[in-house]
Amino acid sequence: MSEFDTVLVVDFGAQYAQLIARRVRECHVYSEIVPSTMPVSEMLAKKPKAIILSGGPASVYAEGAPSVPEGLFETGVPTLGICYGFQAMAQALGGRVARTGVAEYGGTELKVLHEGVLFAGLPAVQSVWMSHGDSVVEPPPGFTISAATEATPVAAMEDPRRGLYGVQFHPEVIHSEHGKAVLKHFLDAAGCRPTWTMLNIVEDAVEAVREQIGDGRAICGLSGGVDSAVAAAIVHRAIGDRLTCVFVDHGLLRKGEAEQVERDFVAATGVKLRVVDASDRFLKALAGVRDPEEKRKIIGREFIRVFEDEARAIRATAGGPVDFLVQGTLYPDVVESGHGTGTANIKSHHNVGGLPEDLKFTLVEPLRTLFKDEVRRAGEELGLPPAIVWRQPFPGPGLAIRIVGEVTRERLDLLREADAIAREELSRAGLDRDIWQCPVVLLADVRSVGVQGDGRTYGHPVVLRPVTSEDAMTADWARVPYDVLSRISTRITNELPEINRVVLDVTSKPPGTIEWE
Repeated sequence: MSEFDTVLVVDFGAQYAQLIARRVRECHVYSEIVPSTMPVSEMLAKKPKAIILSGGPASVYAEGAPSVPEGLFETGVPTLGICYGFQAMAQALGGRVARTGVAEYGGTELKVLHEGVLFAGLPAVQSVWMSHGDSVVEPPPGFTISAATEATPVAAMEDPRRGLYGVQFHPEVIHSEHGKAVLKHFLDAAGCRPTWTMLNIVEDAVEAVREQIGDGRAICGLSGGVDSAVAAAIVHRAIGDRLTCVFVDHGLLRKGEAEQVERDFVAATGVKLRVVDASDRFLKALAGVRDPEEKRKIIGREFIRVFEDEARAIRATAGGPVDFLVQGTLYPDVVESGHGTGTANIKSHHNVGGLPEDLKFTLVEPLRTLFKDEVRRAGEELGLPPAIVWRQPFPGPGLAIRIVGEVTRERLDLLREADAIAREELSRAGLDRDIWQCPVVLLADVRSVGVQGDGRTYGHPVVLRPVTSEDAMTADWARVPYDVLSRISTRITNELPEINRVVLDVTSKPPGTIEWE
């Protein structure tokens, strides 16, 4: 395995903890998120080269507010505090934090008072992203104030002798124009080596899979998306023909998707592929179910059951057991399902939160620590074609969670056609790389009054949900040109008479998730 340094991001409940981790990785240094409740001894067991304390929603002086793990600043590990982490550091070391009555939110002008380590070679005046109501009004002994704003006299501080640094602003946010440089200066000062490259990531993943599976056999659920494709390619490189990919057509796919999987992925990798038509089985299991969490868990359960059936069939012809199941679980899946450190359960992902308790496979998850953009780069490193690497994300539960209401064959057929129209028009407009994904949601239990020709209609509304994102942890609604939206709306309502209204979702994430269910 490659040797690389590790940076721990201590999560105080920050909205941007995952973004901090991503920015560190962009500097080719591995990062991992841990909860603020983790004892220092457990942190040190991970052999961190540096530690970053994240922001958080609490006030450091409020009752029950999370505190810095006891003994952290005595470890000698270089540490950077950001926002709440900055204030927690100041308070723990003898500084003073107070609510001054002046808050700062959004873009703010920062004046560098002392270049020191963090601001070396950077402009004396720069724009940063602030989001705080409390402020450090007095730094701890031994610290130098290195930057200030009009409202915040201690906007950054450092004590290089002890390897301790802090900033009130958010360097991880793109709106802090030199934020990435500030983070890199800290990483350099901590001695972090930029050795975590995509080549190393792929090689290490292959080696880890080879070690985990040994002489065993594995099957992989192939969806046609980049996650399962990259996971399968890594495992195939590790164990060759002892991997069999299984494509389960659960009847919840988009138009033309099954044919694309059979054609493109096999041609690109040469892996063994079994195709299973299980659409009747899934529809029967979903009959009468309206709750989105229940849908996800049913789909996860049935997915595994189909795999167990296929494993038995493969075992009968392979001459040995098939004990391993490959899944394209990503880091955001783990975090949002509450399986990450210090995270709340936002929703169940079929890859993680929806697995049956009596699972009969050992899971192989080579992408579990990666974000989506990193998976795409790994796909390119593995030589997968652009059509697979850059395919828009599609949830494992498929169109079932884009139907608000019961899932039926008729509703799936209707949504499948509406989705195909939207994807076709977005592609025709050249927006495939600009839009992260565009779910089309059928409000199946809602009826809308309309007029078509000389008569009144009582049809379903559909929602267009185009979003832009880097990693699906946060997202903004995509500003699709009006003429493109008009063509999509006109085609859907003209070609699908059961739909008489098309609406646009303009909610960011947070507060809304990308999918409606």
